[in-house]
Amino acid sequence: MPATAVPLFLPGTSPVHRLGAGAKLLVLLGTGVALAVWRSPWQVGLALGLVCALYAVARLPLRVLGRQVAGLAWVAVPLLVVQWVFASWQTGVGVVGSFVSLVLLAGLVTTTTRTTAMVDVVVRVCGWLRRFGVDPERVGLMLALGIRSVHVVLGLAQEVREAQHARGLRSSPRAFAVPLIVRSLRHADRLGEALSARGVDD
Repeated sequence: MPATAVPLFLPGTSPVHRLGAGAKLLVLLGTGVALAVWRSPWQVGLALGLVCALYAVARLPLRVLGRQVAGLAWVAVPLLVVQWVFASWQTGVGVVGSFVSLVLLAGLVTTTTRTTAMVDVVVRVCGWLRRFGVDPERVGLMLALGIRSVHVVLGLAQEVREAQHARGLRSSPRAFAVPLIVRSLRHADRLGEALSARGVDD
């Protein structure tokens, strides 16, 4: 499937959908701070379980969670191996579990919240920065682009993986990483050109 087809917002009426964008961003921020401090296996396991439970509460299709997990695997698995070999399995589980939990929670937030709502919250919160010459609208634009880029890269990873499997290169990390990096750089170039054409180039 094309990278641009990766969904951002899926409408719904669940309690997670109805929760305000500001509250969701606060939960995401608080979870990030908590997982930076508490990284024992049982703590990250609890966090991961709660995130998966929130996907169920949001009544999202199972394929949404599966797609995000599949997109994370190419980073999470090598990272776990490296941490396990050079540190310990507890460190590996803590680091990778925190990473996966946060990315999945961020995915839940973006899937159940319109991007415009999140941008509006950030613009309002950053309004006081105007006195220092910071444009809150540009901060909001950066947030929107960052959110979109995560989903685009996940879509590109899925495209590359499908092409890799079609060529019988399932066990070749290089055959996966190189095309993904090239496609991501091309996407960044196109995005930069589009922003420049609209006068957003400084």
